[in-house]
Amino acid sequence: MRTTQLAKPNEIERKWYIIDATDISLGRLSAAIATILRGKNKPQYTPNVDTGDNVIVINASKLKLTGKKLYYHHSEYRGGMRITS
Repeated sequence: MRTTQLAKPNEIERKWYIIDATDISLGRLSAAIATILRGKNKPQYTPNVDTGDNVIVINASKLKLTGKKLYYHHSEYRGGMRITS
């Protein structure tokens, strides 16, 4: 019978990642960084142990922001649609 391998805090090997943010959209970059910081990209991921790595973001000023998003909110009443950009 196989048992689940849980990561122990003293067995975790930390790495440094350098990410170039040139022409990458903000949402995709933040999702990728969050995955690395939580440690979900490692096979020994354990939710209650900090298994994450370190991240350095370079060229953050060249990040791609579209600004074309519209956010909708409806109050469940007729004519209750609110749109904000």
